[in-house]
Amino acid sequence: MNGPSRATRWGIPLILLALWLGIGGVLGPFAGRLGEVSTNDQAAFLPQSAESTRVIEEQRAFDQDGTLPAIVVWTATDGGPLPEGAAAVAGAALAALEGEPGVLGVSPALPSEDGEALQGVVQLPPDLGEELEPVLESVREAVTVPGGLTALIGGPAASQVDLSGAFAGIDGLLLGVAVITVLLILLLVYRSVLLPLAIITGAVLALALACAVVYALADRDIVRVDGQVQGILSILVIGAATDYALLYTARFREELVAGRDRFPAALRAARNSAGAIVASAATVALGLLALLLSDLTNNQALGPVGAIGIACAVLSTLTFLPAVLILLGRSAYWPARLPRTAAPAAGNEPAATTEVPEPAGGAGVWQRVAALVDRAPRKVWATTLALLVACAAFAPLLDSRGVPLEETFIRDAPSVTAQAVLSEHFPGGSGNPAVVIAAADAVTEVTQAATATAGVDSATPVTASGAPGGEPLVVDGRVRINVTLADPADSRAAEQTVERLRDTLGEVPGADALVGGYTAQQYDTQATAASDRLLIVPVVLVIIVLVLVGLLRSLLMPVLLVATVALNYLATLGISALVFQYLFGFSGTDASVPLYGFVFLVALGVDYNIFLMSRVRQETVLHGTRQGLLRGLISTGGVITSAGVVLAATFAALLVIPLAFLAQLAFIVAFGVLMDTLVVRSLLVPALVRDIGPRSWWPARPGGAADAAGDREKTPAGV
Repeated sequence: MNGPSRATRWGIPLILLALWLGIGGVLGPFAGRLGEVSTNDQAAFLPQSAESTRVIEEQRAFDQDGTLPAIVVWTATDGGPLPEGAAAVAGAALAALEGEPGVLGVSPALPSEDGEALQGVVQLPPDLGEELEPVLESVREAVTVPGGLTALIGGPAASQVDLSGAFAGIDGLLLGVAVITVLLILLLVYRSVLLPLAIITGAVLALALACAVVYALADRDIVRVDGQVQGILSILVIGAATDYALLYTARFREELVAGRDRFPAALRAARNSAGAIVASAATVALGLLALLLSDLTNNQALGPVGAIGIACAVLSTLTFLPAVLILLGRSAYWPARLPRTAAPAAGNEPAATTEVPEPAGGAGVWQRVAALVDRAPRKVWATTLALLVACAAFAPLLDSRGVPLEETFIRDAPSVTAQAVLSEHFPGGSGNPAVVIAAADAVTEVTQAATATAGVDSATPVTASGAPGGEPLVVDGRVRINVTLADPADSRAAEQTVERLRDTLGEVPGADALVGGYTAQQYDTQATAASDRLLIVPVVLVIIVLVLVGLLRSLLMPVLLVATVALNYLATLGISALVFQYLFGFSGTDASVPLYGFVFLVALGVDYNIFLMSRVRQETVLHGTRQGLLRGLISTGGVITSAGVVLAATFAALLVIPLAFLAQLAFIVAFGVLMDTLVVRSLLVPALVRDIGPRSWWPARPGGAADAAGDREKTPAGV
């Protein structure tokens, strides 16, 4: 039977290449435009059912929900007592801001009890978006006064500007660091020029397509995007597309070495690798989509955004990359030269082989690893298991109840400096009070109960006149009470005060009191993230097991693989707890860090086991369980290790964003991927399968006659 015509053999790859280059040319700019539809206003990502979110809804009736406070603090430039007349100068500066564009209102300049600082609050609209920074800068200029005073600005408005600044230029910087890192690794691994360029081009084109789709959805308010989701999308697509490309190019290389022409080699490589690639992508995409079960809007956003990125990575790998490799043929590996062997007979399946040269000469290393696993499997899995369990024992030390403001930014931030000065001279929650909404009939009882709560400095009802001591403002039978906390609004002590405040006010008869405000929002976000873990983690595990059952047609093997990557995750958390506390100086992590780490690390960790065990199963059908395991380990060892190094380096690129959340996530994923690649996939899983034998595939028996005969085949060369 004749094969495809010459026009087909060259026409299809040329059409695919033209389509992808068109996608890059037309949609490429969207990779730099996601910031246009992103928001870093954390109030937009509050838990949907939390008490603090309900408070925001009720505040609207008081026409005071639409404020974002900027807290100004003045101190003497020489560090001593305030100079004479300082209060009048600061007050005049605040008064001059009244009515300025973007300013809703100002407070008087109030002195601290120690007489060494003044404080004023400038209320800004919460929906300024990109205009917030210039408005805050105009406020900064207005409050910078002569006469020996130094002015600093803190509060939620300043924190939001610093957060936006941390993500400024994220598109170009993060993508550039990730691409350069991956390209250098590929050049070192493959020692060729064209292949790494083809792989990284495919990854960038996948990112362009993903960003365009996400932009369209975000522009229509179907998904929400912030800088955090935006950064993770870039890293995820580049890393995943490169990993899938490495698996495909390894198969393509095998086919070329086996003597096949470029066109059938590309088709066979796609057929032999597509199952593993699609299954791997499914575990990550479905794991991310499980985040839709979260009550946090940014978690819900990351789910579909990440899944879109993974789908684009798979599409690029199975269409763009084969087209490029068909056109390049053996020249893709230039200046390296591939060995040639006799072409297999038409219609024959390629024999599973361990003689395929691994990139950078890795075959010898993996022959020795396979020999160790074959010789002493029980000792290997017992040793690696003990190591992982020992690391996992430290996991409970990881405190994921949130981080204070001073640890949010890796580098110094003006809002952090201002908050430190405020906390030194004023009650910690001054200028950023907790907000209580309660029944008007119980205003006195609620105010007294709030004032008596430990950790509360004062509680004052909002008055109809706006002046202290007046009649409370009543709207629809409800009143608002501002509660100033003794501790900084972002501190754990303040969150504990909010918890006590809710308990106390919940006991006031007829009050129907709700506690909100910045501190309550932070507390509710952390509590919701913690409860999300209890729901989403088992869902992700079930999803992964089902995908593996479908791919490997086994029940025991999927459970074994998921158990090993779950243990690797716990071991990574244990190491992270020690590193974060004793090396980086973090007191804890955001509550979402362990959840994100779990979704990425477990789903991506299973990827490498899928790459390994799908190949092992193919080899097992031909050679039996023992030989299939050894041959699969040798033939995939270098490729999967390279993929793990690339993914770890890609996630490490998140360190260019000076935020503790992303730095912690980068370490967890990068370290966990390396440990999974070098320990779990290389030693623990193969040793367990070798020790269990054909029963590991239960209820299937892919080894068939070879296993029944005692697996007496020739051992692969070098084992």
